[in-house]
Formats: sequence, C-alpha cells, structure tokens
Amino acid sequence: MRQYSADLTPPWKKPQSVPEVPAEPGLVVEEPGTGFCGAVIRCEAGTVTLEDRFGKHRVFPLEPRGFLLEGRVVTLVRPSSGPARPTRTASGSVAVPGARARVARAGRIYVEGRHDAELVEKVWGDDLRIEGVVVEYLEGVDDLPSIVDAFAPGPDARLGVLVDHLVPGTKEWRIAQGVTSEHALVVGHPYIDIWEAVKPASVGIEAWPRVPREVDWKTGVCEALGWRVANTGEAWKRILDSVHSYKDLEPQLLGRVEELIDFVTAPS
Repeated sequence: MRQYSADLTPPWKKPQSVPEVPAEPGLVVEEPGTGFCGAVIRCEAGTVTLEDRFGKHRVFPLEPRGFLLEGRVVTLVRPSSGPARPTRTASGSVAVPGARARVARAGRIYVEGRHDAELVEKVWGDDLRIEGVVVEYLEGVDDLPSIVDAFAPGPDARLGVLVDHLVPGTKEWRIAQGVTSEHALVVGHPYIDIWEAVKPASVGIEAWPRVPREVDWKTGVCEALGWRVANTGEAWKRILDSVHSYKDLEPQLLGRVEELIDFVTAPS
C-alpha cells in the first residue's frame, strides 16, 4: 500500500530539496528561463544582478530553485554580512578570491622598460599570477633579436613582446618583423612612451603635450606640465598612482596586452 504524508501528497511527487548558495560576487550562474549566464555583481533584498561576458547586466528575482550552478538547480540567497569582496580585478576580469598563484610557465612576456612592467603588473598582476605568466623588461628593443634567439621560443615556451611606438616603417617595426614567428609574437602600441598610454583625464591633465623631436620626450612632458624636470621617476610615480584599473588606460594598450596574455597561455 502506498504511503502518503499528512498533507496527502505522495512522497515521490514532492519537490526535491536543492542547495541554497550565497550569491557571492563573482559566482557564475545561469537563469534557465532566459538562458542568461553571468557573474554575480550585486545582491540586494529580493534581487540579484548578473553580468555576462559582454558586460551586459540583468536583474533577476531571488526565487527558490531559480538558477543553475554548473548545471545543477540551486536557490540563491543573500550572502551573510561581512567584508565586501572585490568582484573584478584591475584588468576587468572576474576576481577569484583565495586563488593561489600558478607555478610560473616557461613562456614569458617581455616589455621595453621598468615603467612598462610596473604598469602591466598594476593592472594585470592578479591575472598573470593565476595564469603563471612572468613579465620581464628589456631596457629597449635593439638587442631583441639576440634575446629571442637565447630564449628559443617553442610550443611549451611561447614568448610575447610589447614594444613602444610600434609604427610601420620605424626601427622598432623592422626589428619586430624580424623576430616574430609561430612561437614568438611581437605587438606594440602607437605611443612614444608608456606614460602616454595612460588616459590624460586619469592623470588630471587635458592632453599629453607635444614634444619636439629633438627634446627628450619625458623631459619635455615634465617641462610642459610644470613638473620637476630633474626627476622623471617622481613624475612616473604620479602617473602610476593615478591608474586604478583598465579604465584608466587607452584601448590601444589594453588590446595588445590581452593579446599577449592569450598568446602565451594558449594550449600547445
């Protein structure tokens, strides 16, 4: 004889319980009714806001059995109160709280100078550590062919190089063309110096000054802006301190760095 509960509902027809999952920032879920998949960026009373990989936001009600997490039905609930975790890294990627740095890959990314390396570290540092990518600087590109030969790029040790002022017809362009191969990628931005890849508004200026060709560019910039000419290191600190995320950088630099990271970390 079949057994019924006190409310006369057969036990096999009762809805199965599903886990309750705190809607922590960065958690990626899918709303099955619309197929919208994204990371949690905000959870308020009765609603949760998701952001998909294209940056589109959608707000959904926090209903029982309302989401899929890795293909399983779950009920999202408001997280318990506590210190807010960052939802994004400085590069705009979804933050992975508690993630450990990966053992360094054999592949590398080279940039021209120390300032370039410091800027890349500030914006992409979290991503690079998770991917196990080390960034080193060259102090110019004149010796790049011999450096690439010594590195000996291969399927398991790809080399990416970021060059300043990589404009067709220039010395830098010719050097880059000579060392690019299946396992070595040289890309660049159009700016004379990495300083110029920081948006002027972020630094608090209207525009980067035009500097005569016969004048050292950094010195000319400091003179035009009324900064201490004798200390370009101090000027760079001022610029670097004004950078908080990818939003403070020009798109021409953002795309090139992302391209190098993808190249170095691509499966062999």
